[in-house]
Amino acid sequence: MTESVLLDCRNVWKLYGAHAGDLLKKTPNPDRETLRAHGVIGAVRDVSVQILRGEIFVIMGLSGSGKSTLVRCLSRLVEPTAGEIFFEGRDLLAASDSELIAIRRKKMGKVFQQFALLPHLTVLENAAFPLDVQGIDRKTREARAREVIELVGLKGRENYYPRQLSGGQQQRVGIARSLVVEPDLWFLDEPFSALDPLIRREMQDEFIRLQNMLKKTIIFITHDFDEAIRLADRIAVMKDGAIEQVATPEELVLNPATEYVAEFTRHVTRAKVIKAATVMQSASAASFGGEVAHDAAIEDIADAVEASEAPFRVMRDGEVIGQIDAQAVIDVLVGRR
Repeated sequence: MTESVLLDCRNVWKLYGAHAGDLLKKTPNPDRETLRAHGVIGAVRDVSVQILRGEIFVIMGLSGSGKSTLVRCLSRLVEPTAGEIFFEGRDLLAASDSELIAIRRKKMGKVFQQFALLPHLTVLENAAFPLDVQGIDRKTREARAREVIELVGLKGRENYYPRQLSGGQQQRVGIARSLVVEPDLWFLDEPFSALDPLIRREMQDEFIRLQNMLKKTIIFITHDFDEAIRLADRIAVMKDGAIEQVATPEELVLNPATEYVAEFTRHVTRAKVIKAATVMQSASAASFGGEVAHDAAIEDIADAVEASEAPFRVMRDGEVIGQIDAQAVIDVLVGRR
């Protein structure tokens, strides 16, 4: 395992049903029909994936696809039926109960769809609660809690109770509480799905801002592809407990590995995921109308590039790597690319 890999999941299964473990021993890689014939449900089926340090890794799929069960296996909130999980190079499945508690308290943060705030505690007390559980003294834990409360934009509301907050503000408290322990790995299970569309967009903006500051390793579950492509470095698409494909948002749309992934991404606006570097040409113009980042989405640069008579430079790490013109942008917008 390389140092860039924080979490390594190898051939993980989670089966429900009588003698499910025995079935795997007799039939190492049973298909869905075999599982069904033995009355076993394959919630997670032979999943192997590596989560890289500092990336936002999105797991998505329809309801019942196994995404939440997989994440619970990765944190051992659910015990896998078979497979291996290594966290920071350590066998997570071999950790004792006390070791696992310490890892969850100090190394992992979690935010779920339900805010799960304690109604009798203030914002400050809710945010500081994980440190209270660890036995951290009040002065230290409240000082740290004030830092994360300010980080998520709730400064001035430290003494409010959850009932006095909007849904988006309550979710910010949940995020602050998960960040207070400074986790190495952050699990977010559809954290914004209960919010109204406008608040959800605001929370996505806030999430992007926080990640740009903190550079956390994040596993994010969603069933919303627009949310996934906005947030993800890489996406795993799940179906019936198995991973169909792991790729960048752009790769999923341009090169789907299966018919299911193709159908899943068919109606995605391509301009949201195709990057400038993908459609650029060699930099040959005598003059340029401006410059864009190599990883800028076409949707974000379309107006400026189309309005210019001269092409734009495409930049990476301060260097010109190509050019993009109005025709290339138009080709993407009308579906020719």
